[in-house]
Amino acid sequence: MYKITLDIDGMACGMCEAHVNEAVRKAADVKKVTSSHSKGRTEILSETELDESKLKEAIEATGYRVLSVKSEAFEKKGFSLFHKNG
Repeated sequence: MYKITLDIDGMACGMCEAHVNEAVRKAADVKKVTSSHSKGRTEILSETELDESKLKEAIEATGYRVLSVKSEAFEKKGFSLFHKNG
């Protein structure tokens, strides 16, 4: 799994988030995409590495500006009731 984080300029509301999420889904095969206009950020989870330039192009075609893209390997954390800190 890969986690791609994009800093995006121009999102002002929930509809902006929906527009960005839809653009991402159309541009790439993703497991999950979430956007936050208050943070100016979109996070994507994908099985494979994504073409960053294709993502950027798709988002910018909707009128938003991609400021940065960061991709990293992502390991889903398991949930355990018995996990103890310390």
